[in-house]
Amino acid sequence: MNRTVLRLAIPSILANITVPLVGMADTAIAGRLGDATALGGIAIASMLFDLLYWNMGFLRVGTGGMVAQAYGREDFKDAMETFALGIFTALSFAILFIVLQWVYVEAAFHFIECSPGVEALAREYFFIRIWAAPATLSLNVFKGFFIGMQNAVSPMVVDIVVNVTNIVASIFFAFYAGMGFAGIAWGTLVAQYAGFLLAVSLMVFQYGKYFHLADIRGTLKSGNLKRFFILNADLFVRSVCFLCIYAGLTSLAARYGDIDLAVSSIMMKLMLLYSYFVDGFAYAGEALSGRYIGAKDKISLKRAVKVIFAWSCAIGAVSTLGYWAGGEWMVGFLADDAQVIAHSANFLPWLLVMPFVSSVAFTWDGVFIGATATKALRNSMLWAVAGFFLSYFLLRGHIGVQSLWAGYMMHLLVRTVYLSAVAKKEIFEA
Repeated sequence: MNRTVLRLAIPSILANITVPLVGMADTAIAGRLGDATALGGIAIASMLFDLLYWNMGFLRVGTGGMVAQAYGREDFKDAMETFALGIFTALSFAILFIVLQWVYVEAAFHFIECSPGVEALAREYFFIRIWAAPATLSLNVFKGFFIGMQNAVSPMVVDIVVNVTNIVASIFFAFYAGMGFAGIAWGTLVAQYAGFLLAVSLMVFQYGKYFHLADIRGTLKSGNLKRFFILNADLFVRSVCFLCIYAGLTSLAARYGDIDLAVSSIMMKLMLLYSYFVDGFAYAGEALSGRYIGAKDKISLKRAVKVIFAWSCAIGAVSTLGYWAGGEWMVGFLADDAQVIAHSANFLPWLLVMPFVSSVAFTWDGVFIGATATKALRNSMLWAVAGFFLSYFLLRGHIGVQSLWAGYMMHLLVRTVYLSAVAKKEIFEA
């Protein structure tokens, strides 16, 4: 079971490592193009895309869980039809986002408070990168399908190509092509389409033999599209809840000024660096729980969950040591603004406790996704949102901007406690 888990987790970890590196590279490029305003511009621009794309998280999550269970049943027709419905949904939303881009940005900045300089840079970035929406949303479906088919290598290759291309292209456009801040957005756009073309090629090469099983017209007419959305409705609500927390943290941090906004952006990048390691085992949990539930193999399911948790908790402990030893250096790598670096020292202690607290929540997420126990995931995030905002509003008058991170910690605790409490009923006795 250890070998099975690592076969799925290690490729995902290798790919995930490159994901936060892209965010760090964007932050580092922005930090060397200007002052805290440029860092704030990247933070707000990233939040604008989070508002769009995190709500579409069900494209990967739902596809992965449903395909994993189909794989366990050896029902490849259902797996292919799930993939086709995912792509259809992804492209439909991508077109909608492109058509409504101006309306969306105007509405967003009606609620987001930031300096005029930060807003101008965020707008510039958004109106370039939005044209990558078809590729970005489709890649979520490809990744979910590959993971559901117990294939962690293909999404690893795609992610590495996307993220390395993103870093190289952003540096080239920003510094060598003379585009400055806009070059960061152009680098992301080019990388997304490079990844999309590679994913299509891998899909044809590895799973082309199953294409004839998918009757798209029949699937749409039979009501399977409605079923697809019903099964993913809870995951959509879950994504909205994630969005409320992460976007809320960024927008609330902006109220404290560009320095606090820049520090919050850096802290989130550093936090994500750890989470992408644990997510490798969460993806393994997603693939294996779906597979064993589909095959009705409860003994293997229990063994897999135990092994995955052992690895996740070990990574949480190692990550805490890493932040303790290298936290200050990591901040210095992402920013060269003396005020930002000095101010960040007040926030680094949060990084010493978050990995341990969050490792359980992140791992349960993967297991519940594979089991398609979507109502429990939805409920855990509804309570987590309440915990985040309640903690912030109760503490902001006492500890100021630090209350945002107290709220973030509370949301992790709520997820951990809730999912642990319902796991027996939702996963092992379902």
